[in-house]
Amino acid sequence: MAVPNSSVPDAPVLEYAFEARVDVGPIIDVGEVTGGRRRVIPILGGAFEGPRLRGRVLPGADWQVVHHGTLTELVARYLLETDTGTLVAIVNRGLRHASPEVLARMATGEAVDPSLVYFRTVATFESADPSLAWLTRSIVLGSGERQASQVVIRFWTVA
Repeated sequence: MAVPNSSVPDAPVLEYAFEARVDVGPIIDVGEVTGGRRRVIPILGGAFEGPRLRGRVLPGADWQVVHHGTLTELVARYLLETDTGTLVAIVNRGLRHASPEVLARMATGEAVDPSLVYFRTVATFESADPSLAWLTRSIVLGSGERQASQVVIRFWTVA
């Protein structure tokens, strides 16, 4: 039942937060599990920078389940260390999918046009530093790009 005289609210506004360049190691293939093929990708380090924070990426891992060979469900957990020494825990959940042809090219380390790959995430952050409340109390969306030995993710807060 429609509400009379109602209007559609404005769409949420995204504000750029930062870009992370995450160095990754070789895929560890666990094998077929319930729901798909389990893979673990070591997060080795990296760097991040944005208008309000910058620093380095500390080690962690990206736990993935590949469904039907073309849809990857991921949960990456790692730490960020700001240039002031503050630690920030991140859990980044997302989906990545592309055509089998594009995925085959990516598997060989070939660079592919990011517009051919759907790679979106939702990240949550934890920090003891009250100055980062803008990040820890926001919904944060990410858009990723897989490169040969690195994942580049650009993050935006939902205003």
